[in-house]
Amino acid sequence: MKLLLPNSLPLDPVLPEGVEAVLYDASVPVPDVHLDAEALVVWGNSGDDLSAVAGRMPRLRWVQTLAAGPDAVLAAGFPDEVVVTAGTGLHDRPVTEHALALILSLVRRLPAAGRAQAEHRWAVELGGLQPLHPAGAVTTLLGARVLVWGFGNIGQHLAPLLSQLGSQVRGVGRSAGERSGFPVITEADLDSELGGTDVLVMILPSTDATRNALDARRLAALPEHALVVNVGRGSTVDEEALVAALVDGRIAGAALDVTAVEPLPSDSPLWDAPNLVLTPHAAGGRPVGADELISANVAALVAGERLRNVVER
Repeated sequence: MKLLLPNSLPLDPVLPEGVEAVLYDASVPVPDVHLDAEALVVWGNSGDDLSAVAGRMPRLRWVQTLAAGPDAVLAAGFPDEVVVTAGTGLHDRPVTEHALALILSLVRRLPAAGRAQAEHRWAVELGGLQPLHPAGAVTTLLGARVLVWGFGNIGQHLAPLLSQLGSQVRGVGRSAGERSGFPVITEADLDSELGGTDVLVMILPSTDATRNALDARRLAALPEHALVVNVGRGSTVDEEALVAALVDGRIAGAALDVTAVEPLPSDSPLWDAPNLVLTPHAAGGRPVGADELISANVAALVAGERLRNVVER
């Protein structure tokens, strides 16, 4: 069996006897000489390059994306009989780390401190004696009401850290109840929950159902002191509505690691929106445990067993 491994990161999975690993250039379509491969690992490939070969690999049985979300692979149009597995779990710690950094940067007013530094101004309004809970602002996670919209692996990894910092954490998921020790509501109850939210963290995948999930109506439901952080997919936020909410002061701030179009065009209004932190899709980008996942799934494929992280299509 021929297994194609991308050159976009160092990989050295343990493979069963009879499996040949071939390195390919992930910055271009799979070359014709390797279209006979039965297994393909994807990381950093463009959607166009995947689409260019999706219908031209007659022996392909399995595609493993190392991304947490399989949307690019699904959009490429691989045949239904090809098993697609996601990189679920590979990005829990890096994305959690970045999400926490963005949340704390907003709560501890680091963008304002950065602006003051650029002006060579000692910002007395940011330091010195400060109330713990000033009126109309969130300046600490102590007692903060944090709503994590998209309570999968990453959300459940982030929630305990927020809790340890004193936050009251609730999740929004497909089913209500308790998950990893935290209360979870469904999207049906989301609107009523937004009015009591101090920090909204979004970790939603990109699907038709999640497109512009945070729209003008839901932004209006948030209190004026609320902060919004998105480390999921850019398509889940109505960016025009977000900019308007920031400009009008209807929310206090936002941090985006993802945007609807990436790279973000130079003329996007997001660049100049007030109280907005932008990072260039930097939360993930470094899958942890990729070799182990590939090894396990190759072994399962050879043995005819169910693979891990299978995407239902």
